[in-house]
Amino acid sequence: MGVKNRLKEIRHQMFFDKKKDIAEFLGLAPANYSRYEHQHVQPSLEMALKMARKLNMKVEDIVYLEESPDE
Repeated sequence: MGVKNRLKEIRHQMFFDKKKDIAEFLGLAPANYSRYEHQHVQPSLEMALKMARKLNMKVEDIVYLEESPDE
């Protein structure tokens, strides 16, 4: 179980071809956005809220809790 995000899906749905473009839209450094998209780290709650506001989405649309099969 752990927190995961849907940033890659969202980027493609919103027709951003490059990570750099959505990073700029969100006001993030491209390297930081890339770490989020590749699941190396997860955005803080504050960052997830800011992303949700910019993307006009709910936080739950961006980050979610991945359940283990035995839970």
